[in-house]
Amino acid sequence: MASDVCLELVVVRHGLTQWNLDKRYQGQRDIELLMPDALADMDRLRLELEGERFDAVVSSDLTRCRQTLAHIAEGRGWPEPRLDERLRENDFGEFEGRNWEELEDDPVYRAWIDSAGELAPPGGESAQDLRDRLALALGAIFDAAVEAGHRRVLVVTHGGVIRELRREFEGVPFWEGVVGQAAGRRWTLIRQAEGITCTSSSAVPRQASVSG
Repeated sequence: MASDVCLELVVVRHGLTQWNLDKRYQGQRDIELLMPDALADMDRLRLELEGERFDAVVSSDLTRCRQTLAHIAEGRGWPEPRLDERLRENDFGEFEGRNWEELEDDPVYRAWIDSAGELAPPGGESAQDLRDRLALALGAIFDAAVEAGHRRVLVVTHGGVIRELRREFEGVPFWEGVVGQAAGRRWTLIRQAEGITCTSSSAVPRQASVSG
């Protein structure tokens, strides 16, 4: 398999949901966007990407990501998206649907927090589980780039995914890697035989604030 390829990867988080407002762990629950509240952030992202062209578009298959992509892509003539369940949020297991106030006295939850996600929640995924499937998802994106000559790819995914990728590509600590709704990162990535390296990174939108 040919491996040497350079990609500009724009990776953005879905828009606002009710569970974001409630600060509940959504994980892989299929939650819809909170409308019309989600529109302001998504409109800002849509404006940021105005005039951009992508060789491929890939999205988590969960509804909140598909809705976000439909909004920012409308009328843009971008390629038909490929849905990849490996780009889903971390599976938080028994923590899903609950928030800090409901979990703070649970010693298992405290251990998970103290591990910066390295431990698996009961019935959920560890950080290594997430890294393993993200490696497969990225591998598929790069393989398609080699085959079809892609150079710029848009990915719509989840906050935990972006946080983990920032930890890998930017060396950002786990708790500092969060991005806001309908915001993300623009990376220049090079895949060589020894692995993927990041040569540049910037915020999307450029003045994106962290919220929710």
